[in-house]
Order: sequence, then structure tokens, then C-alpha cells
Amino acid sequence: MASIPMTREGYNRLKKEIDRLENEEMPKVRDQIATARAEGDLSENAEYHGAREKQGLLQAKIDELKGRLGSAQIIDPADMPQGEIRFGATFTATRLDNNETKTYTLVGAGEDDPSSGKILATSPLAKSFLGKKEGEEAVFTTPRGVKRTYKIESITYGE
Repeated sequence: MASIPMTREGYNRLKKEIDRLENEEMPKVRDQIATARAEGDLSENAEYHGAREKQGLLQAKIDELKGRLGSAQIIDPADMPQGEIRFGATFTATRLDNNETKTYTLVGAGEDDPSSGKILATSPLAKSFLGKKEGEEAVFTTPRGVKRTYKIESITYGE
């Protein structure tokens, strides 16, 4: 499996989520299974089968998160080349056709949250910004073929 670039914050968030699933959610599901099992005939017990299915899905989620954690390559944004947009950079860009200014942070898989400006470093939008410096322009072509030009206003690294 290829390594997954991730910030320390994202790594810690994944660990916390795994811990929550294993130590809070999984015991609840086990209790549901035990309660349903105590009701008798399992062949026609919908609660039992539902709880078992929920347990399987929960375990699959835990396994998937552990796989991501195991493949994580923690990258410290402070170690990245300063002055240009790379993984972990937080930057402000102005879209030139409407003068809308937004702040973005390039993050790894599982850390992205477009509503708060955290975009996946491997996304097409992020790729159009990679390597750009303050004052330079980046051109992004939307999936519908519309070209949008952005001017890089500022770049910072770190929390």
C-alpha cells in the first residue's frame, strides 16, 4: 500500500477516532448482540441480525482507519520549502473573474473538509496551486471545462 501523506493533527485525529470506535461504539454493539441473543431463537431475531451487521460494518471501518494509520507518512509543514505552495500550506488566493478571496490548506486523505477550506493535496484544484509562489497566478480548469484563474496572495506553514 502506498504511503498516505498526513499532518500530525490528522494522524492524531485518526487515532482518536479509532479509539472511540473500539472503546465506545464496539462495546455498545456487543451489548446489543448479547441482549438480542438472550431473547432466544436467533434465526428469526431481527435485532440480533441487525446488531451483527452493525458490528461487521463497524469492524470494517476500524480496519480501514487502521490501514490508513499504518500507511500514514507524517509530514511536518514547517519542514516544507517556504515561499511556495506544498503539502500543509495554508494560502489565500483571489479568483480573478469575481475577486472572491478564499483561504485553503492542503491536507492529506481523511483530513479534507472543503467547507473549512481544507482541500485534499491530490485534488485537481490543489494540483493547480502546487509549486506556486506569492503573486503568481494558478489556472484551474473545472470538470465542465471552465478555466478559473487565481492570484496567490499569501502562503504560510504551521498551525
